[in-house]
Amino acid sequence: MQIKDVLLAPGNGAFFYDDQAAIRAGATQDGFIYVGDPITPGFTSIRVPASSLSIGLFLTDETVVWGDMMNVQYSGAGGRDPLFDPTQIADLTSRVAAPRLLDVDASRYLDACAKVFEPFEYERLPLAIEYGVSQALLRAAAYLHRKTMAEIVCSEFDLPLPACRVPIYCQSGDAREINVDKMILKAVDVLPHGLINSRQKFGVDGQVFTEFVKWVATRTREIGRPGYQPVLHFDVYGWIGLEIGLEPQRIADFICRVADMVPGFTLNIECPADFGSTQAQIDNYAQIVSILDKRGSRARIVVDERCNTLEDIRLFADAKAAHLVQIKTPDVGSIAETARAVLICKENQVGAYVGGSCTETDLSAQASVHVSVATQADMMLAKPGMGVDEAFSIVGNEQNRLLAMLNRRRAQNENIG
Repeated sequence: MQIKDVLLAPGNGAFFYDDQAAIRAGATQDGFIYVGDPITPGFTSIRVPASSLSIGLFLTDETVVWGDMMNVQYSGAGGRDPLFDPTQIADLTSRVAAPRLLDVDASRYLDACAKVFEPFEYERLPLAIEYGVSQALLRAAAYLHRKTMAEIVCSEFDLPLPACRVPIYCQSGDAREINVDKMILKAVDVLPHGLINSRQKFGVDGQVFTEFVKWVATRTREIGRPGYQPVLHFDVYGWIGLEIGLEPQRIADFICRVADMVPGFTLNIECPADFGSTQAQIDNYAQIVSILDKRGSRARIVVDERCNTLEDIRLFADAKAAHLVQIKTPDVGSIAETARAVLICKENQVGAYVGGSCTETDLSAQASVHVSVATQADMMLAKPGMGVDEAFSIVGNEQNRLLAMLNRRRAQNENIG
């Protein structure tokens, strides 16, 4: 077979793993660290440097193709896999995934993923393993077929060759004002995330948050180029519900008021509230979406927490419980599942946002670009890390290179035809 050995290499994620429960409980920041004791199992401190694990598939011609395993920033929160343990993941990869990889046809991408990711001891493999291995298998299939990763996705899912770019969304981290300026100057499509993850950043009755929203809109007009009209996207980590209560009507009223403060802009609000379970999230988000739609609001609800797996995404999409679903790539598992998730959203006329985490790597970000473009997602996250420049260049440049190759391929096909 095409894979004759499997290599593992320790790595770093581009940011940190954070204990969301401890931060919500009031942990304060001292410089870059959080002060206090961790709450979520596995965390030895509230903020932990992100680790990753690279897997290399050594092919018969001695080419090596790589993928990267990691978990998301807020591991262990909202039903997600626990904090990434590279030693445990390396052991399980060596014992279970590696022998399976040596026995698959790497040129058949979905078949190879299905065989490698069969349950082990009646349980699904850790999602980090699925994520990293599926990236490496996608690169292997692309190499063996002499095509781009996007073309492999198109072929496997019977999709037309894409021609359109996918809008890019940048996240600011805590350096809000400086990074917003960077995003505006670089004419980012969707901005700024804002990292509204604490009471201090949201404010009493949301006053700090609403002032920030107005400032971003004003700043865009002040320093943006003529005609620049980004989507304003803010992740509030459930703080609307935490501050004003879990009544859908009140939450919708608040969001409408914020949207009215920035006329002319489309406003995305990610994770307005956490209702405690997937079903409760679906039921209440569907109500919020319905209220906003009936009012003709320019605000859109984006779901993140409690919507992790492919089945979760299907349930939210079927129920119209969001205007836009964040497909958080490491939480979905195999990157082939990310492609399936986008297609499920499209079938249900719900927006598909291929997200992920600041804890990812350059390799996982580039693979995500290919899946996003192939499936024509509605937007994709500039990742990894919390800096604008690096993530925007990695994702933006990969997309531009990919579209250049696809345009050439399309021209070749037209000449042959």
